[in-house]
Amino acid sequence: MTKISKEQNIVANMLGLADIRIGRGQPQDITVHDPSMFKQVLSQGSLGLGESYMAGMWDCEKLDQFFYHVLKADLNHKIKPNLTLAAYYLKNRLLNLQKKKDAFKLKHYDIGNNLYKAMLDKRMVYTCGYWDGANNLDDAQEQKLELVCRKIGLKPGMKILDIGCGWGSFMKYAAEKYGATCVGVTISQAQVELGQKLCEGLPVEFRLQDYRDITGQYDAVVSLGMFEHVGAKNYKTYMEIANRSLKDGGLFLLHTIGSNSSHPLAATDPWIKKYIFYHGALPSIKQIGEAIEGDLFITEDLHNFGADYDKTLMAWHQNFLAHWPKLKEQYGETFFRMWNYYLLSCAGAFRARSIQLWQIVLSKKGVPGGYKSIRNLK
Repeated sequence: MTKISKEQNIVANMLGLADIRIGRGQPQDITVHDPSMFKQVLSQGSLGLGESYMAGMWDCEKLDQFFYHVLKADLNHKIKPNLTLAAYYLKNRLLNLQKKKDAFKLKHYDIGNNLYKAMLDKRMVYTCGYWDGANNLDDAQEQKLELVCRKIGLKPGMKILDIGCGWGSFMKYAAEKYGATCVGVTISQAQVELGQKLCEGLPVEFRLQDYRDITGQYDAVVSLGMFEHVGAKNYKTYMEIANRSLKDGGLFLLHTIGSNSSHPLAATDPWIKKYIFYHGALPSIKQIGEAIEGDLFITEDLHNFGADYDKTLMAWHQNFLAHWPKLKEQYGETFFRMWNYYLLSCAGAFRARSIQLWQIVLSKKGVPGGYKSIRNLK
């Protein structure tokens, strides 16, 4: 009989609180190939859990279900902090990890346009879709782009700033459907190169620059899935720049993943920060509210459709698996496990409602007569 280690007992008992067993055979259960993963998980927390999975030390039939059960049972708050977690907490609390000089170190968006073409919808939208009545990813993403256009009151001839424009999916839609002129900023050279090709012939301009270098004024400002890279130390600066860039009477739409807590340990998972989003951090409602104080913005509308990110991530994962045979030679097995872990852990987190997706409409001085919230596109 194989002797069960103290570490295995601790992890097994902890997972049991979330109805997860070792070797039972339910979709959320895990199969352990290397028992040393238990010690790694206990000593390194979520970072050790992710790295041991990448190394092939354990498997799970449905990683999204595993993380749903873990987060729904609040296991992440039942683990006693160790020195590693304490150091991580202090680093996130005391340091500005998103300084301008480090902005271009985020390489997540430069790992290969072919990967994103395979995984995303036909418009290459790398943010949450809006699934209200939509039956597929293409429709959900087009609905989200339309939702943004309507929320900012987009009209022909308006000049729009897109902070963190990606491959230009919103700008292309706004230019084609509404006759808008758009300027987008991104720190990804790969996004600029492909985006310029996708938007060729349209009044769309890409700028390879940090958001702190933005100049000019615009009729409306949007930021879809970029605020997660700003960091708490820079939220006020970011809002000041958005305010300065927005003409009086215009609207600013902020689309961001959000945390239920402003505690530094809740802002970002250490594994996600190391392997996916360099020094990423999720804002809380409190932090956003504090950043817009001082006559910068008035909150006109707050729309939470975080449950739709679960559907979006699962659709991305389905596409990723379907195209993996053509991608595996370039990326390899370790990347495959890493990307699976990334997409499915995030899907489980949104399903458990431990993280959110907010669209917040902001004005400088308030919309005369009040702002009419938009949810139904029909």
